[in-house]
Amino acid sequence: MSTPSPLKRLASVAACLSVLSLAACGNEADGQDAATDTSSESPSASGSPSASGETTTCEYPTDGQEPARDVEAPDAEAQAEGTVPATITTNFGDIGITLDAATTPCTVNSFVSLAEQGFYDDTPCPRIGDQEGFGILQCGDPTGTGSGGAGYSFADELSGDETYPAGTLAMANAGPDTNGSQFFLVFRDSQFPPDYTVFGTIDDAGLEVIDAIAAEGNDGAHPAGGGTPNKEVTIEEVTVG
Repeated sequence: MSTPSPLKRLASVAACLSVLSLAACGNEADGQDAATDTSSESPSASGSPSASGETTTCEYPTDGQEPARDVEAPDAEAQAEGTVPATITTNFGDIGITLDAATTPCTVNSFVSLAEQGFYDDTPCPRIGDQEGFGILQCGDPTGTGSGGAGYSFADELSGDETYPAGTLAMANAGPDTNGSQFFLVFRDSQFPPDYTVFGTIDDAGLEVIDAIAAEGNDGAHPAGGGTPNKEVTIEEVTVG
């Protein structure tokens, strides 16, 4: 995947800008056309629907890559109303998030499923960008390379009116409908095209934690802006509820 580029100043990376993301632009989409649906084989998550709640059906086809960790795709039936609270516990502190199941049910269903399977536990956040018009912390790849995922993909949940102010939680991708496990947390108002599914918000205390991470700086090595944090950032666990 590639990552959202900060403003038009990064026009030179526009080809990879359809995504916020992995080291090689578009690599998560490889094999997607031949993918098969595995969505009915996995356990449902704790924000998952109750018998009386509104639900929707999602598809999670394989993406043609080996998953970074051994996990199952989410259940096909997803909660389609309300919100789901969660906490990303890092070595810098807790980042509280609220997931929007009403607007982005398939995205939330995937995130919660991966969290409950421990996919995000003890994983690095390999990229941070902190500059005018661009402030994000990117996480969700256990390999730390920016090219790992959960072995499946799912469709965008976009209105076309997405914006990315501070406090936004959104999916990284490698182009249309290539969402997987990687996500980014926006801690500075950022100007990206409306190509990244916004599936939740970050609380004020969580933004302070990310500010502390950003204050450590980064190596500036990412071609689309930012780089590896100067002080290692580790997600210790993600808890739901």
